[in-house]
Amino acid sequence: MGPLTFAQLYALKSLWTVAGCRAAGRALVTALGSTDEGKRTVAGMLLVQGGKRAEPLVAEAIRRREHLPIVLLIAADIGASNLQPELRRLTADPNPEVARAAHDALQILLTTEHR
Repeated sequence: MGPLTFAQLYALKSLWTVAGCRAAGRALVTALGSTDEGKRTVAGMLLVQGGKRAEPLVAEAIRRREHLPIVLLIAADIGASNLQPELRRLTADPNPEVARAAHDALQILLTTEHR
């Protein structure tokens, strides 16, 4: 990932968090599906930095089944405890990667709730 891509992702995060531009936040979610590992990683980090503000984007991505393994872990990282029912449901997903990510995310949420 080059500096221009990083700048674009950071600009999207700024538009989303400062200006409230939901489309910019959705573009970060879309970047989670990039073939560029660096772009995926940075997009995920920027969503996590958005904290609770990212929760509606994450919930929408889960409903759409977009980039589920990483989106489920982002849900855990932002402490999206209200998404626990969806995570529980997805632990029985036929896709083993999705089921494993849902299980891991649920465990993270349950562990952090008791701290």
